[in-house]
Amino acid sequence: MIRVPERGAHIARRMAGIQPFHVMELLGRARELEAQGRSVIHMEIGEPDFATPAPVIEAGQRALAERRTHYTPSLGLPELREAIARFYGARYGVTVEPRRIVITPGASGALLLALAAMIDPGDRVLLADPGYPCNRHFVRLVEGEAVSVPVAAADDFQLRASHVEQHWDARTVAAMVATPSNPTGTLLHADALRALHEAVRKGGGRLIVDEIYQGLTYGPELMTALGLSDELFLINSFSKYFCMTGWRLGWLVVPEEYLREVEKLAQNLYIAAPTVSQYAALAAFTPENIALLEGYRAEFHRRRDYLLPELQRLGFKVPVVPEGAFYIYADCSAFAAESFELSRRLLEEAGVAVTPGIDFGEHRAGSYLRFAYTTSMENLAEGVRRLAGAL
Repeated sequence: MIRVPERGAHIARRMAGIQPFHVMELLGRARELEAQGRSVIHMEIGEPDFATPAPVIEAGQRALAERRTHYTPSLGLPELREAIARFYGARYGVTVEPRRIVITPGASGALLLALAAMIDPGDRVLLADPGYPCNRHFVRLVEGEAVSVPVAAADDFQLRASHVEQHWDARTVAAMVATPSNPTGTLLHADALRALHEAVRKGGGRLIVDEIYQGLTYGPELMTALGLSDELFLINSFSKYFCMTGWRLGWLVVPEEYLREVEKLAQNLYIAAPTVSQYAALAAFTPENIALLEGYRAEFHRRRDYLLPELQRLGFKVPVVPEGAFYIYADCSAFAAESFELSRRLLEEAGVAVTPGIDFGEHRAGSYLRFAYTTSMENLAEGVRRLAGAL
């Protein structure tokens, strides 16, 4: 009888660089409190509280009724890629070849394709700190090195051309930005984005632009980075503006010379994006649906305009007024030395769940909380009342 020696699980070394979402611990505790009968105001969740609009749901139901449940081409339904291209033309005045648009399982699938096509082990990617944490984890997953660049309120918490010039070296191959940004809700306007792209191009690299909150802006002129160049990677999603988080559908606009490599990756990594979701998304661009989405955007605008001054009145400092997404990144150092502990206290004592800055990086992370206005005006008002009592 052969004995197999006992051994522990072999965990890949890269996992040491993949950190958990601290907010998920808070969300788990919030659910426990709710199960005990406590009321919790959720201002930590980064998804629209609005349901997917009826035209999209009905299109998905039709696809199911018509048995449209087989694989699509790996790059996505041709008619959906064409619909997205028309949308860019009609809304932003930008011409995008449908063949360069790749339909993906969420924006995460899009970023994975872009990074896997570009990054060799040890290659460096510049990212803003604070920023969405999964981005740096994806860089680590493909054996690259994520370089977190501290960005300040004076820069609207955005990576700038000067940062690129300061941190670029021979191993750097890309920089990634988000506009609007998570967690700050700030934008990169056209001039800053153009300068950033030129700085990256001068270094011989590629710019990756995350526009998944595109459409959720409150005042600034509509634009897309695709109007600057065909050489950058652009990531977008049906999750935020289109209110389709659970459908897991996004897209990637690819520079021509990377298209074949991205197609090979899609074929191997996931075969194709969800079929029913793709057919449902065809209805996302209809005038009827866009009218509904613009109504949701107006409501988010109203919520921002309510919550921002209320947080300031309570003593939070908001150094940059968010112009997009549905977040307010607020300095809470007047109340506590560490935002994670403050977020725990607000949950336990006030029944208000918010996200600590530690989830978004290291630069002054202990001084900030992210408030998501992805809940009703009534809940926001109740949340403010509870915060006032606790603070």
